[in-house]
Amino acid sequence: SPLRGVVALSYWRALAGHGGGGGVLVRSFERQLLLRGIGLRRTAIVGVNARGIRLLRALRAAPAQGYEIVGLVRAHGENDHAAIDGLPVLGAVGDLRTILGAEGIEAVLIALQANSHEEIMQIVEEAEGLPVFFGITPDLYDIVTGHVRTTQIYGVPLMELTPELMPAWQRTVKRLIDMVVAIVVLAGLAPLWLLVAAVIKLTSKGPVFFRQERVGEGGRTFAMLKFRSMYVDAEEKTGPVWAKGADPRVTPIGRVLRTLHLDEIPQCINFLRGDMSLVGPRPERPFFVEQFKQQIPLYMRRFNVKPGLLGWAQSKHEFDLDSKDVVGIARERLEYDLYYIENMSLRLDFKIMLQTVWFVLTGKSTR
Repeated sequence: SPLRGVVALSYWRALAGHGGGGGVLVRSFERQLLLRGIGLRRTAIVGVNARGIRLLRALRAAPAQGYEIVGLVRAHGENDHAAIDGLPVLGAVGDLRTILGAEGIEAVLIALQANSHEEIMQIVEEAEGLPVFFGITPDLYDIVTGHVRTTQIYGVPLMELTPELMPAWQRTVKRLIDMVVAIVVLAGLAPLWLLVAAVIKLTSKGPVFFRQERVGEGGRTFAMLKFRSMYVDAEEKTGPVWAKGADPRVTPIGRVLRTLHLDEIPQCINFLRGDMSLVGPRPERPFFVEQFKQQIPLYMRRFNVKPGLLGWAQSKHEFDLDSKDVVGIARERLEYDLYYIENMSLRLDFKIMLQTVWFVLTGKSTR
């Protein structure tokens, strides 16, 4: 299909992108996607002032930069306006976190004087734990003296405050891959899933599917789907329990499903909903997240990206699930998760897919 063709072509271009010619092809492909409005980041500009308006007009003239400006945010002391240049003023910086969530903002561009240090830090802190890119328009002095490296957008300099986890076009292709994989697995293997559902229903009491609240991107919770592999109300008396290798809560059929990883298949529905991705850190339960974030430094950084079905941690390391040191296991996993987040790319996703196939076939991780 045309969609599969785009996905396959994009993967090979990503892999070839490190060469000179490949890099040109990748950049050309990315530009064409952005010009068609694919992969644009929903963006807010902080600064209802001359600098903010200049940045807004420059970005409107340069759609290939990848920003879709949805509105502006007032800084302290700025006059209240309903709209600027046809775009709404979404509120004040004190409400920034609420604005980011309500508008689905992915990037914040700060158009304030560089000496507004305290306010700039407040703006960045407002988005702590959220997957938001930050940029700032620096002062001319900083540019001339070489103190900062900038991108020029129609004469307006823009400096990155936070590194971009993945280029816009790669994020778009990653999303397309999630959709294609979900549709192929759910529709193409439907007879197998109907058989699995029938076996679950006939061998134990309870529903076929199991819904469990997990923490996703930006710390937001969602309902993760699985084929039920445990007895009904397995945690009614104990409360949340960390999964173990030899888990007495698991049904006989559930053990088979877990061994073959078939219980995870309904998460393809989470791909379609946008809750999860094919590749990413495994989602965790809110009960354990509350514990881990108090005891493990930087733990909340793993929620800067969508959780996934296949993870770098699972493909590279065999964890002792029967260990009583739950926090220790979570700390180990976090090291791998942070490596993935800092090095996110289609190339790394492809590598994780291959390593996961190896693990499923051999039962051994690729250390």
